[in-house]
Amino acid sequence: MNVQVTAHGSKANDDAVASLSVQQDNDRIIETSIPARLDNLRWSGFHTRVVLALGITWILDGLEVTLAGSLAGALKESPALQFSNFDVGVANSAYLAGAVLGALGFGWLTDRIGRKKLFFITLALYLIATAATALSWSVASYALFRFLTGAGIGGEYTAINSTIQELVPARYRGWTDLVINGSFWIGAAMGAVSAIVLLDPAVIAPDLGWRLAYLTGAGLGLIVFVMRMWIPESPRWLMIHGRPDEAHAIVAEIEKSATGDVQQQTLPKIKIRMRDHTPLREVAQTLFTTYRTRSIVGLVLMGAQAFFYNAIFFTFALVLTDFFGIPANHVGWYILPFAAGNFLGPLLLGRLFDTLGRRMMITLTYGVSGLLLAVSGYLFSIGALSAQTQTIAWMVIFFFASPAASAAYLTVSETFPLEVRALAIAVFYAIGTGIGGVAGPALFGALIDTGSRNSVFAGYLFGSALMVVAAIVAWRYAIAAERKSLESVARPLAFVE
Repeated sequence: MNVQVTAHGSKANDDAVASLSVQQDNDRIIETSIPARLDNLRWSGFHTRVVLALGITWILDGLEVTLAGSLAGALKESPALQFSNFDVGVANSAYLAGAVLGALGFGWLTDRIGRKKLFFITLALYLIATAATALSWSVASYALFRFLTGAGIGGEYTAINSTIQELVPARYRGWTDLVINGSFWIGAAMGAVSAIVLLDPAVIAPDLGWRLAYLTGAGLGLIVFVMRMWIPESPRWLMIHGRPDEAHAIVAEIEKSATGDVQQQTLPKIKIRMRDHTPLREVAQTLFTTYRTRSIVGLVLMGAQAFFYNAIFFTFALVLTDFFGIPANHVGWYILPFAAGNFLGPLLLGRLFDTLGRRMMITLTYGVSGLLLAVSGYLFSIGALSAQTQTIAWMVIFFFASPAASAAYLTVSETFPLEVRALAIAVFYAIGTGIGGVAGPALFGALIDTGSRNSVFAGYLFGSALMVVAAIVAWRYAIAAERKSLESVARPLAFVE
């Protein structure tokens, strides 16, 4: 027995857009054109709202990371907390640990209970934890709240990257993903400006400024919470998890907003067997056996960019203060052009990932940023750069490195099957962040402490080598996923021949 599920409208219209046939048998097999319908859409106001609602999450992350780096001095001077350098390090490590564990835990939940529910769970956790951080009364309470904030942000990475892939039409997917991930640097700029104002003792008392800085993040999070109401559950996730009627209704509404009416054309269908969840054993087999080469590519790209980024960004202020004599309270002004280069890169180069292609652009951005770092590192080592020209050099380097880093997330979120997408993002994010977030800043911090420009140059060469190796791996093994449906790049595990 076949049941036709159609959008509301005339009989002719229903016949034209009926895209989902549910075979009510024990195997729960459905035949659907939902993926093709989503990929065939023109850009519309719906997609713009998705970009705004999801992009602000990366702005929050940029704000958080920049504030954490900028507030170290204020926390040490706070009469209530009186942090030591060790305490600051412990709190930053707590945030990192929370991000890694949050990505893994919430990534697993995202694939099981859906993208939209996790939107609100992770954002609510972020809001509460960030507001609580502003009320911290001790080192332990501050570290705990930072851990919970990190867990919320880590969970956001998995739910949002998977949703971008599943809602945005194939021909726009690369640019959209890169711009949303690149919006991190809008938050970094906001954090730098906030720190300049809120940490000025002539404007706000020292023990109040850093608290207001964290409340800024919580306030922005409230705006995001409202904007999230615009985003529906992923129809692709719904069709796999036994809710095809809901999936069809959502796609029909998106089609109406994009075209004024449902589309009058026949699109290809796929057959899938609906399931409640995907066992972890099957997830492991998919990531490390079926798609072993893709996993290696994802790990190399994610690990290289994480080390490259965290090593330089988290020691950005130390280089300026220790080698160029820039006062700590002026560092924020140097972050602004650095952040501009990081955002303009994905914005201006992102469309080439959908035209020239993933393989070409990933290779280019990783390779160019790695080589440029080696050149600027040499100029730094011989004392040929001033604080201003060093910042310009970083701005140019990260114009290419920023789309490279975003492309790592794009790669791991579009080259694995729907059922394991969020957890795949979580695994690679956790490993990359664990390597780059711990090893990178620690290594560069030790090199900077030597006071030797040549030692720091050696660190730059190591980061450069990682990016060049990643470029070579991408050229050899990256998947040409541009302008292709997700289902053709990686068939669902539930696919039926």
